[in-house]
Amino acid sequence: MSSRAQRRLAIVAATAATSALVLAGCAGGGGDTSGSADPDEKITLTIATFNDFGYTEELLAQYTADHPNITIKHNKAAESGDARKNFFQKLGKTGLADIEAVEIDWFAEMMQYADLLEPVQDDLKGRWLDWKEAAATDGDGNLVGYGTDIGPQGICYRGDLFEAAGLPSDREAVGELFPTWDAFFQVGSDYVAKTGKPFIDSANSVLQGIVNQMEYTYEEPDGTIIATTNPEIKAAYETVVDKAIPISAFSGQWSEDWFASMANGEYAAMLCPPWMHGIISGTAPDITGWDVANAFPGGGGNWGGSYLVIPKNGKNVAAAQELAAWLTSPEVQLEAFVNVGTFPSQLEAQDSPDLTDFTNEYFNNAPTGQIGIDRANAITVTPFKGPKYFQYHDALQNAVNRVFDGQEDKATAWNTWVAEVEAF
Repeated sequence: MSSRAQRRLAIVAATAATSALVLAGCAGGGGDTSGSADPDEKITLTIATFNDFGYTEELLAQYTADHPNITIKHNKAAESGDARKNFFQKLGKTGLADIEAVEIDWFAEMMQYADLLEPVQDDLKGRWLDWKEAAATDGDGNLVGYGTDIGPQGICYRGDLFEAAGLPSDREAVGELFPTWDAFFQVGSDYVAKTGKPFIDSANSVLQGIVNQMEYTYEEPDGTIIATTNPEIKAAYETVVDKAIPISAFSGQWSEDWFASMANGEYAAMLCPPWMHGIISGTAPDITGWDVANAFPGGGGNWGGSYLVIPKNGKNVAAAQELAAWLTSPEVQLEAFVNVGTFPSQLEAQDSPDLTDFTNEYFNNAPTGQIGIDRANAITVTPFKGPKYFQYHDALQNAVNRVFDGQEDKATAWNTWVAEVEAF
């Protein structure tokens, strides 16, 4: 990561700390914060995540076998937006899990309330990538998030559908098809013209991919809002509407129809961070032909990556700290990667042969561990994501949705978004 990017993240953390808002409850009346849990006290620890973090029942059973006094209840939201809504409704009040997952797109928003979170134990600092820790460190130097995964993007594709359309299916040859976004759209357009079927799953996944290659998107570190005046954002929106919508099966992801289409094998490719691997294989276990290309249009990009945080007013803070530390340890991050593809943010895990030598049988034995490393090394831009990033980006995705569904034309949808941004 560049020193400039690291400085930007430091600015984010400092700004978030100084602008922290006091929510109802003010984190008062918290639970046990003594630093170690009572091994004899019978407690139930709750974890709230979304999508799939790889925390299988079998994995969690490893922990409870070594901690027989603990029962773990894992609640999993369908997607990040649902988790975000619940998190901010309850933070500083009551009703949150002992351990909450927070997604990178709304992490800066959460950092405004870092004082309501229990800091990570000092002896764990340094186990994650520098930029992963920097983003979760407040102005007082408190690390408040346990890093889970990162999302270096590649391309998942159906080799059988590529062959049927006259495209190469070998992953090295496929990787050479997509040096730029223009090349990606041309391949997709040719595929649709030849087959009459969608090339990719989602137009908004393309918006995500393009935006994640920008240094500044909707806000600047000093708080200046540039969303509606940023020419890169306007160009990204127009590109998605003009070139991604015509080759896409859906506008967005995570709907029942999106999952059903994946299960039925109705499109040929997806923009694919490692955490998507488990979603594909879990949703479409009987579909053969999936593979992973070590490529991404325009170079590299990171989509997603999360943290675990512990509300300071939780009932079982010390026990939650111990579990969060275990869930984000190198060994468990590697096991989660094997389970669902979540790519480790742990330095030690990234050096392990369990990662570098890993091949994924479902994806035609693709070396997804090494591909993830290569894709992470290809990332040259770490986008600045301010406190309102999620709201602005979600609203822009909704503008794409409206064009896709025929509710508004391109210009009208953009103008609606501009009005929404000004009203936030």
